[in-house]
Amino acid sequence: MERLEAKKIHGHTYYYYSGWGWVKGKCRRQWQKYLGKLEDIVQACEGGGPAPSYAEVFQWGLPMALWNETMTANVIGKIDELCPKRDQGLSTGHYLTIAAINRAMSPSSKRSMWQWFSQTVLLKLLTETSSEALNSQRFWDHMDRIDEEQTAAIWTSIIADVVAREKLDLSSVSYDGTNFYTFIDTFNMRCEVAKRGKNKQGRCNLRQVSYALFCCADGHLPLFYDIYEGNRNDAKQFPLMLERFNTLLRTLNAGCCAPENTTVIFDKGNNSQDNFGLIDTLGLSFVGSVKLDEHKELALIPNSDERFVSCESAGLDGTKAWRIKKTVHGKERVLVVTYNQNLFDAQWLTVQADIAKALEELSALAQRLRDRSEGLIKGGQPPTLASVEKQCDHILSRQHLKRLIKIEIRVGPKKIPHLEHGVVPSALSEIAETYLGKNIIITDREKWSDSRIIEAYRSQFIIENVFKAMKDRTHGTWWPMNHWTDSKIRVHGLYCTIALLLRGLMWRRIKAAKVNLSMCRLLSELDDLRQIINIYPKKRNQKAQRTQSVLTKTSELQEKLIEILHLRKEENEVLG
Repeated sequence: MERLEAKKIHGHTYYYYSGWGWVKGKCRRQWQKYLGKLEDIVQACEGGGPAPSYAEVFQWGLPMALWNETMTANVIGKIDELCPKRDQGLSTGHYLTIAAINRAMSPSSKRSMWQWFSQTVLLKLLTETSSEALNSQRFWDHMDRIDEEQTAAIWTSIIADVVAREKLDLSSVSYDGTNFYTFIDTFNMRCEVAKRGKNKQGRCNLRQVSYALFCCADGHLPLFYDIYEGNRNDAKQFPLMLERFNTLLRTLNAGCCAPENTTVIFDKGNNSQDNFGLIDTLGLSFVGSVKLDEHKELALIPNSDERFVSCESAGLDGTKAWRIKKTVHGKERVLVVTYNQNLFDAQWLTVQADIAKALEELSALAQRLRDRSEGLIKGGQPPTLASVEKQCDHILSRQHLKRLIKIEIRVGPKKIPHLEHGVVPSALSEIAETYLGKNIIITDREKWSDSRIIEAYRSQFIIENVFKAMKDRTHGTWWPMNHWTDSKIRVHGLYCTIALLLRGLMWRRIKAAKVNLSMCRLLSELDDLRQIINIYPKKRNQKAQRTQSVLTKTSELQEKLIEILHLRKEENEVLG
């Protein structure tokens, strides 16, 4: 029973809203809410009342969604189970979870972690957190508690639970590797992982860290990853990754062999006799590709050959294919030869651009040789046949150019080489009719249709997009990496991969609800949601300040995202 009560105190009348109930056979007041004087109630009804002293604004949508995914996956509990510590302050799981959410939102250095954290709703969820607890040294101390074996065990524990709970479809798994350049000093001997190598972003002058990943098509979720030396060849790392991934599949499959429907998709950079032998030994099904020049009898078949049959599947418009069985790397395998008109158009434009650039450079070289022969150029080392041939090899280093452009070098007057060059029209026509637009896919899935094999191979774009997202300067997860020891770099890779997992799970729920959003759009929409907490001045005999929590104005899409992700939306409610 609820009632409105009036109390007279020191000659003034104050009103309370109270609830009553039976306690041991007697009616007793169980709670009451102070409403104020009569004029206060009138002002409240008319929309007046005291203004708040100040307001606090917190990032709400994105951190809350990521926190919910963290709780669902029990990331903190699984890390603390494998890396226990004394019950004092934040646990190791708390530190890695905070770092992972930061990486999934707006990556920052450990030094500025508190500045970011204090502006998010996480401050209310982890009340024991302070600026001292989140300084860089505390993060480093807890990162040093995790060795390489524990890093692998933590990830296995988390992903095994996710696969079982979410019932992930592991039928299509893509594999690829990439690298991230660093600014680690050349003479830093405490770091063995960062090495100089062929950097995929052109920063070969810097030490780099290599990162390999298995990623499932279902939700684009990371399944298994590894950090390794930046100068290690991809083809040499591939067998190690295959064996470790196969071990993970056995763990996910309760110790049995890998699921029969799992197909590993990889690119031609991992091809070798030993690698295919290992795939056969492990019993893994695969879809990959081979180089055209390794199977010239197939590459030279004209694109207009009657054996090519148009693919009728959606998304394969302009694609033709035919298959053949051939012994490759010691075993008979299925080869699907494909022709794609869009690929042909792109490669044709590339070849034309390469030819134009090469002709320009060859013309400049020929002119310099003529100028020297005529005495217009006198200084420097005189050119020789060998030096001119070397320059021509460099100019014609792009694919197909040595066949498309014919050069002739002979000794001219004053023993100065003379260069003549020109495009070979017949060679250009032959390459356009055979090599351009063509791919050769290799697989052991004999029962699959050509269309299904092609679609599986093209799903490699998934992992390429994941790497692109990791390197993105706005929504990326990897940079900045201000670490210079192997142990910390490996832990850095762990929470960056956890960040990918959290974002992927969130995006997967949105896709399951039939909402078609890109990952960037999803992150942007959630990041725009803010929570505003109005702080009101204390009233007489009031111990705590009154607060009122509201969200910023939400769009129809944001309302739908809140509903799908089960975010707790706090309405206009006076608390305290």
